[in-house]
Amino acid sequence: MSNKAAVQALQAKEKVMQDEIERFKKLQKELQKFTASRMQLDTQVNENKTVKEELDRLEEGAVLYKLVGPVLVKQELSEAKLTVEKRLTYITKESERYADMIKETQRTIEQGTEKLGRLQQDYQQALMKVSSAGR
Repeated sequence: MSNKAAVQALQAKEKVMQDEIERFKKLQKELQKFTASRMQLDTQVNENKTVKEELDRLEEGAVLYKLVGPVLVKQELSEAKLTVEKRLTYITKESERYADMIKETQRTIEQGTEKLGRLQQDYQQALMKVSSAGR
């Protein structure tokens, strides 16, 4: 292989490596975003569990009010419990969905790390060949 061809091969390997690094950075940002969203959802789950516990302590017939815009509106206890239960179910499902996305992104990052390691080794070997051919 001529020195010019070796340099071109080296440049091609460098381009592939740079593209993989960019992909890796994007995945890390995605992972951070997913993790932050999951933490927020987990906080909402805990808050809603607390509300559910408080509603469960109330006796049937207790007077509840719900804030709708700037107005307090009377609400039945059974309706409030149902609303909180539905909200808990939805938020829990969303949290699980984000947990799955986090796992998948972590797996992709791990694979990318391995690929990046191989690309760096290939690049280093090609660099050594170019260096030794130039002497």
